[in-house]
Amino acid sequence: MSHPLYEQPRTVTPYASVVLANNPGIMTLDGTNTWVLRAPGAPSAIVVDPGPGDREHLEQIVAAAGPISLVLLTHRHDDHSESRAEFSELVSAPVRSYDPEFCVGGEPLTDGEVIEDAGLRLRVQHTPGHTSDSICLVVDDETDPAVLTGDTILGRGTTVVAYPDGVLGDYLSSLRALTEYPSHAALPGHGPELDSTGAIAEMYLEHRDQRLQQVRDALGVLGDDASARQVVEHVYTDVPKENWDAAELSVQAQLLYLRG
Repeated sequence: MSHPLYEQPRTVTPYASVVLANNPGIMTLDGTNTWVLRAPGAPSAIVVDPGPGDREHLEQIVAAAGPISLVLLTHRHDDHSESRAEFSELVSAPVRSYDPEFCVGGEPLTDGEVIEDAGLRLRVQHTPGHTSDSICLVVDDETDPAVLTGDTILGRGTTVVAYPDGVLGDYLSSLRALTEYPSHAALPGHGPELDSTGAIAEMYLEHRDQRLQQVRDALGVLGDDASARQVVEHVYTDVPKENWDAAELSVQAQLLYLRG
């Protein structure tokens, strides 16, 4: 499914709608997805990832959400979190994040914590790898179960393990954990929603295995002391050159993983 126009709310499930920020780019794809969660009839909403410091975007979130009781961050990157303080003041709601430094008037999130708000029950699952503070939010709705995946799983392509904060071993463990949700839709931080979080996690694991083997093969040609950039230029010939800087972060994480 293609995204709607920027800053136009789109309903995805009976309890979830998305507002797409106008910040497209190499790392953000079409832009950052801000998710508005509210069960039918609930008096207030939860906002996940208010996004960049763009006042128009924040005002469109408020227009889509109405009263907001809580703001959650999937991770610390600016395209998801930059507006947190401004948005918290705008809507008079606390911001909670796994990283205490990114909280505004709220407590840090904890792994396994259950949040009951906006007529919904969300479970926090710590999924480090893209960043050390990355989380997913599991909505165990009987009719429309879903996982808000942040940047752990994207709606298109694959994500970057953002070395040095991102660690490949942690990311592989997080993906394995997400394979347990084959019936849960994926509501990602970038790109369109996907039918099965579990199926995409399996695909990501297969992709990572393939890339790791390609890096091993490259080291066999280039030498064990090859730099990440040398490996990128050897392996990532199927990726546009403008994406090579991002690929280099993942390769650095892969080299650290392979070298123990």
